[in-house]
Amino acid sequence: MLAERPLGRTRLVVTSVGFGLAAVGRPAYITLGRDEDLGDDRSVAAMRARSWAVLDAAWAAGVRYFDAARSYGRAEEFLAGWLHDRGIAPGAATIGSKWGYEYVGGWRMDAERHEVKDLSAEQLHRQLDETLGLLGPHLSLYQIHSATVESGVLDDDDVLGALSALRAEGVAVGLSTTGPRQADTIDLAVDTEVFDTVQSTWNLLERSAGPALARAHAAGLGVIVKEGVANGRLTARTAPAPLAAAARERGVPADALALGAVLARPWVTTVLSGAASTAQLRDNLEAVTVPWDDGLEERLDSMAEDPDLYWATRGSLAWA
Repeated sequence: MLAERPLGRTRLVVTSVGFGLAAVGRPAYITLGRDEDLGDDRSVAAMRARSWAVLDAAWAAGVRYFDAARSYGRAEEFLAGWLHDRGIAPGAATIGSKWGYEYVGGWRMDAERHEVKDLSAEQLHRQLDETLGLLGPHLSLYQIHSATVESGVLDDDDVLGALSALRAEGVAVGLSTTGPRQADTIDLAVDTEVFDTVQSTWNLLERSAGPALARAHAAGLGVIVKEGVANGRLTARTAPAPLAAAARERGVPADALALGAVLARPWVTTVLSGAASTAQLRDNLEAVTVPWDDGLEERLDSMAEDPDLYWATRGSLAWA
């Protein structure tokens, strides 16, 4: 059963598991096993049909938080079309999207670059107009995509002023984080008092942001966790031995146990499934049935990696 939870200090409600469209909004992504998951047909029509199938399954299962971004290829377009076709009214689901990266892959698998980052105020205004043109009144939450301390975006008065104005109009604002210094970014974002939510990577391999996310939660921010299965590294295909053994013993998929670890954190509001198929989504949703205890926690502690190593490994994954 998917629990409904308030998204921090906002008036928004999300479910304990949400669905992110990164893997189904564009033909190439940095998730292991996409050749097996998606096959050769990565046409716009095929990817739209796939995204709608997973969205239908998520909706039927009770998922009520959906996450997209300007850089996820046609994810916003696919999501908007599905919302309209299925007659889902604004407010019936909480819809989040992100600005800051632009998709430049041209729907090619062999593109030299798939996305370009620009966290300027000009990019914010342009991409917000594009997002609203597609999602309109469905947009509940707008987030900076992959903010870092080094980018300077959290010190940009023009950006913070524009986000504060958007917030005053009734759209919650947040940020996603990336890299081994996520904790520093989260703490800086909390100090600005501008943001309602933070979306960060936390999983059994990369746990470094945990204390900062707990502080953000205590400050009233909603906490959204992404990459709970580490871009496919914590699924049955490549699960480390401790996770694979524990999953077998409990009779659940490895990815469900990995996502169950996220849901066991008291500061988590929702964790995103990045499923590329209805079967993957079904496995992901088993996370809500996973009982967590101190013994399991101690058993899987050994999986944690040094953050620099984790992010270097992630950066080496091929777009497939």
